[in-house]
Amino acid sequence: MFNTSSGSSGSSGSSGSTSPYSLAAYGWDDGWAETFAPYAARGLVPGRVIRVDRGQCDLVTPSGLARADTELVTPRDPMRIVCTGDWTAVDAEGDPRYVRTLLPRRTALVRSTSSKRSDGQVLAANADHAVIAVSLAAELDLGRVERFTALAWESGAQPLLVLTKADLVPDPDTLAHLVSDTETAAPGVRVLPVSSATGEGVDELGAVLASGTAVLLGQSGAGKSTLANALVGEAVQDVRAIRDSDGKGRHTTTTRDLLPLPSGGVLIDTPGLRGVGLWDAEGGVAQAFAEIEELAERCRFPDCAHEVEPGCAVLAAIDDGSLPERRLESYRKLLRENERLAARTDARLRAELRRDWKQRQTLGRHMMERKRGPKR
Repeated sequence: MFNTSSGSSGSSGSSGSTSPYSLAAYGWDDGWAETFAPYAARGLVPGRVIRVDRGQCDLVTPSGLARADTELVTPRDPMRIVCTGDWTAVDAEGDPRYVRTLLPRRTALVRSTSSKRSDGQVLAANADHAVIAVSLAAELDLGRVERFTALAWESGAQPLLVLTKADLVPDPDTLAHLVSDTETAAPGVRVLPVSSATGEGVDELGAVLASGTAVLLGQSGAGKSTLANALVGEAVQDVRAIRDSDGKGRHTTTTRDLLPLPSGGVLIDTPGLRGVGLWDAEGGVAQAFAEIEELAERCRFPDCAHEVEPGCAVLAAIDDGSLPERRLESYRKLLRENERLAARTDARLRAELRRDWKQRQTLGRHMMERKRGPKR
């Protein structure tokens, strides 16, 4: 029905091109084909969104690149807005062509918006790998590493931490120490030092991403655009100088582009993120702090808040040095943030949070009085 062979997956072309494109090179598989079957019966064709811009999107289709209007699938729910990485059912031809529906997403990278309505913003869809770029040009911020890791785990994609600009840390022992610190802040996540300037780690990263879809995340100035160019093998993304004072720069990528990689797979480059607010990410936080969750199962009380409760396995781990106190503080911070976000639109949850807070205050006072002993 559609060309899904391993033919050319080049990114150049114009709307309406008749040259065959390999949807398999962009992630099409038997599962997508099965999901799409009802739409094929209606004469629609599959297309993967490679860029979204002002109510329209660029897609790769079986016959080439196409531009389509997203007006018919623009919902009130911001979580259902067409996003880079989406698979769609689109008109086979026409002027204009329209996206008729989105296929159900397998994964979605979502952050909270700055609005007071507690909306989520989808940064990328159907990613298999979430590549988090952390620049070694600035001091390593482990709290930010944990936040990005929680965001990635929640999406359903596999996180991968890339320490960019590794050439700025020439001492092997220092670099190994930074890698170790990052691994401690992201249990179960691979950490790979990379230098786009020297090529260190680029081939290894490309091999990891050779199958499936990867989304590239990180702050502005983390070297994402330079890394994207190194992986693609040509200057497809604009790169600007960063400030010497703080290692930061202006956003070089302003859209989310899906780029085919020469070694296989595709990469979604994203604009630099100034802030990463979690959105309904309790599961992601739990995975990002898996060792705390495991310790919590051994606490005396099932609802232990790991603050002053007797028999708390988490506090015991801090006391014996096996768990850094910084990790627990970060864990609490992200959980509180996630709870506050959920409470914005849930009156019942707000009441429960207030009740829990009062109970913890009462317990805290009781435990302090026990420590002081009876009054004389």
